[in-house]
Amino acid sequence: MASAPHATPKAAISLLAAAGGGPLLFRQLFDADTGTFTYLLADTAGRQGVIIDSVFEQHQRDLSLIRELGIELVASIDTHVHADHVTGSWLMHAATGCAIGLAAAGGAENVTLPFTHGDRVPFGNRYLVVRSTPGHTDGCLTYVLDDRSMAFTGDALLVRGCGRCDFQQGDAHALWTSITEQIFSLPESCLLYPGHDYTGRSVTSVVEEKSYNARLGAGATERDFVGHMENMKLPHPHRIAEALPGNLRSGKPREPQATPAWAPVARSYAGLPELTPAWVAAHRQDVTVVDVRSAEELEGPDGRVEGSLSIPLPDLERRSAEIPADRPVVVVCHSGSRSALATQQLLKAGRAEVANLRGGLRLWADEGYPLEVPQLT
Repeated sequence: MASAPHATPKAAISLLAAAGGGPLLFRQLFDADTGTFTYLLADTAGRQGVIIDSVFEQHQRDLSLIRELGIELVASIDTHVHADHVTGSWLMHAATGCAIGLAAAGGAENVTLPFTHGDRVPFGNRYLVVRSTPGHTDGCLTYVLDDRSMAFTGDALLVRGCGRCDFQQGDAHALWTSITEQIFSLPESCLLYPGHDYTGRSVTSVVEEKSYNARLGAGATERDFVGHMENMKLPHPHRIAEALPGNLRSGKPREPQATPAWAPVARSYAGLPELTPAWVAAHRQDVTVVDVRSAEELEGPDGRVEGSLSIPLPDLERRSAEIPADRPVVVVCHSGSRSALATQQLLKAGRAEVANLRGGLRLWADEGYPLEVPQLT
């Protein structure tokens, strides 16, 4: 698979592994508009990872995190063909070269890993085991971590609930069997991560759901469960007309995605527009570089980008009219920290074509691009 560009040094992800107390990096992400959880897992030794149930509108956020953590994305996989949001799998494939995984029963286009029960999804030295858990839809899957400490249940089993069974070939009897035989057969300590939640509940466990899930726990029978599910009378998801066709293309847009007209701007995980030193160096004559360091720093040994405009950060609001309006703006400082704040200020002031120099002058120099250094006497 293609490596993610702009990857951090290996030490960075190693530090994350040490902080987490183990070789698995795990992140739970959330889309507030649809209540969808997205999961990123990576083997910190092998530096490979997978993303589960990505959301189309959150693609840039997820991709930025993957790049910042230096992860080679092996696969973007979904627990089922969603009816409430469009997957970001095709966008992730286009950006990283990763595989696209979904149940073979889903029948979607552009899938390169058509899963069936018992398949494995390897990433580095770790893997997920595919368990078929139909009932919410006929192509629902649960992904179980190799040591059975975690499982990603999609909509089959939610926190104190479960997915509906009244469309997409749903079947309450099948869902009962899936949950009781495939999910509740996991160790009671196994943590279960749902596809959605709308009240802030982010994780549960097998023992909790066996005990407290009112639909199928605490002594409920299949008859009780089916009677409950067949009488819910829920409205269809409001985005179903958009989501189902989109997901049957694995999230591939019908029309090509627009790209920024002036530069290949990428947003950091913090949401900041950034440009690489390589692009800025190659297009130096097409942009205005604004250096927001102090006057003392500008004349110091770190040097400056030739022809850059000096406006110290404390003076930026007062002097912003000095920045030419006929060219895009790239903001720089020593490390990219103060220039990040300056970039935000200029965006709020209405400058549309503005970006931070990723890594600041420090990365610029490390990558071998020239700096003007004053002659010290």
